[in-house]
Amino acid sequence: MAHRIAEAGGGPSAGRRRVPRSVARRRQALVLVAVALPCIGFVGVLHSLGAARGAPHTPTKARSTNPKAVDAPAVSLAPPDAIGPFHLPPTSGEGQWRPVGRRVDNLPAVYETTVRLPSNAAAGAGIAWMDTKLLRARLYSGSLSPGGLFWKYTAPISPAASQTLVAAFNGGFLLKDTNGGYFSERHLVAPLRTGAASLVIFKNGSATVGEWGRDLAMTPAVVAVRQNLTLLIDHGQPVAGLNPNDVSTWGVSLHGVVDTWRSGLGETANGALVYVSGQMTIVDLADILARAGSVRAMVLDMNPNWTVFSIYAPTSGSGAASPSNGSDLLPAMLQTPARFFEPAYSRDFVTMSAP
Repeated sequence: MAHRIAEAGGGPSAGRRRVPRSVARRRQALVLVAVALPCIGFVGVLHSLGAARGAPHTPTKARSTNPKAVDAPAVSLAPPDAIGPFHLPPTSGEGQWRPVGRRVDNLPAVYETTVRLPSNAAAGAGIAWMDTKLLRARLYSGSLSPGGLFWKYTAPISPAASQTLVAAFNGGFLLKDTNGGYFSERHLVAPLRTGAASLVIFKNGSATVGEWGRDLAMTPAVVAVRQNLTLLIDHGQPVAGLNPNDVSTWGVSLHGVVDTWRSGLGETANGALVYVSGQMTIVDLADILARAGSVRAMVLDMNPNWTVFSIYAPTSGSGAASPSNGSDLLPAMLQTPARFFEPAYSRDFVTMSAP
């Protein structure tokens, strides 16, 4: 065999195509290595020579721990870009994302950061970025909001669901204040309103934010719709007419406080979900959602008792999420990671979990 390979790479002969000298030298080197190191094997030699020639490297991808999908590479969104601060110079770590919580297929699924408020450099807001390629959303309904006792998914989060839980956050206003509807688990609690800002969740767990009747409509794939007022961000910009002193149009502020605790949920151009919360005005909330890349965003619940975003980081990938391994987006949040495990919690909320 060595003779035939050497001949093919040797000098010219009648009717035979000339082989470039560089190729001939590589083939001769191949023969010498194959003879000298038979224990490596011919395939191993080819691989070694290919690497030596600078053959392109294919990055490895994380593999699922699910035995039924061990060969399926994880698909994720590109990590988010840093957020430019509203005030210069930036504080340490301001606008810089850090991965938090349980990983999915060994990849970060949630990133968090903080920025100072546009209107107040002495106060800050928390921002969470969620990878919708790695996470699955689910709407949990409350016994008070939206009401009823027929819900399968309601507080507390079950032990089974806690094994894949990555994050959970508050829902919207009481239905009487939303000027919108509510649909989940095939129950239409309140009629869905055309033009309302809507969080929509599909059968496969994907989620999106948009205007009902323009961006979104009812289909067999829709399993949940949570409406709340109208869009706060549209086409990447805060909607017109926002007033920093508003305490009623965008939700009733407790005791008329302008910079009360507020929260909002946006969707970026590549489909990630962005949650923002802090003690701020409605204009601050809109500006931060837009700065975080939201192309569309809606208001969620407000005031200290109801704004909460919790992330869970069990010590093992398959461990159960619990209050003991949870943390809040902002330490100043009144509610704790135990909130979603309390049977008495009567409001709706959203979970983000590994598939």
